[in-house]
Amino acid sequence: MSFFNDLASEMVVPLIPILLATVLAAGPVALGLVEGVADAVASLLKLWSGRRSDLLGGRRKGLALAGYALSNSVRPLLGIAGSWPVLLALRSLDRVGKGLRSAPRDALVADATPPEIRGLAFGFHRALDNAGAVGGSLIAAAVLAWSGMSLTQVILWSALPGAMGVLLIAFGIGEKPLTVTPAPAPQISSLPWSTLAVPLRRYLLVLMLFTFARASETFIVLRGHELGMSVVELLLLWAAMNLAKALTSTRGGMLADKLGKEPLILFGWAAFGVAFMLLGWVAHSSWLWAVAILYGLTTGLAEGPERALISDFAGAETRGTAFGWYHLMTGLAAIPAGLAFGLIWQLQSAEWAFRYAGMLAMTAALLMHFWAWPAHSRGKT
Repeated sequence: MSFFNDLASEMVVPLIPILLATVLAAGPVALGLVEGVADAVASLLKLWSGRRSDLLGGRRKGLALAGYALSNSVRPLLGIAGSWPVLLALRSLDRVGKGLRSAPRDALVADATPPEIRGLAFGFHRALDNAGAVGGSLIAAAVLAWSGMSLTQVILWSALPGAMGVLLIAFGIGEKPLTVTPAPAPQISSLPWSTLAVPLRRYLLVLMLFTFARASETFIVLRGHELGMSVVELLLLWAAMNLAKALTSTRGGMLADKLGKEPLILFGWAAFGVAFMLLGWVAHSSWLWAVAILYGLTTGLAEGPERALISDFAGAETRGTAFGWYHLMTGLAAIPAGLAFGLIWQLQSAEWAFRYAGMLAMTAALLMHFWAWPAHSRGKT
């Protein structure tokens, strides 16, 4: 299901910076605002949906289905946006769907998986998600190169694989409601931060800082556009970057199950910082290819462990709430993160924007190790 959803999504997302820079005549600040608002607008909804799935006794599929249906109904309309504010509104609606589905879906994965292989499960999920991104960008590149279709037509055709994903979750995915007693309805408004374990709260705060560094990957596409790469080559670059992530995601989850999740998360965050520092020095498309693939390989290792750690800290009856807080914290940081990156790019240069993000990622990795992770756990790992 995630494979087909990302197949549809990535026929569209790497084209957004190109639409903004060419058709809509907007720059990096507009891109930062569009992607930041898109990630943040549904952040409270992510917490609500995760908490709601807990209060429903673990019945999470309905919320996930509604989220996927909404996103795949709205996303194809991005191709006919006549201005960047319209594109911003449609992209935000797309992410409202993501807000509905993300926490319940992650909790579904955790519910279905024994604790000893949760790293593998989330790594495999991220691998299929990234594989969909590879397929979507390759399809878009092939269509643009050989069919003569416009960007608008390619985006509209993304509705087809999106519908496949919705049908799969509707008819191909089951769920087993938890045996725990649902919490009383009035608690749904409390969404208690205090119920989370202290290490999880520290981890989420540091993750929020790291999100300030984790600027949208569409900025890499915009950088390639500035370096003179064609639309087809940019789509191939996007596909290669996501293929790199897909190749290492499952392996990263398996290593996290064996070695512990903190080492993989630390490595992924530090490698992110190095990759973005290197992107600050890239001045030719061939070097952009090399660094983007390096970024994909190292990022893929940490994606599964980053989410699997959430389920380690949360019991079955609060798992949806914990994933809701995870998505909320990253969502709240998204708008200032995107705007800061875009403003530095526009007022200084792309080089300084990438260097700023790289240094921030390094800081988050240090805080993760020396503050967020309990001392006794560091000893074990």
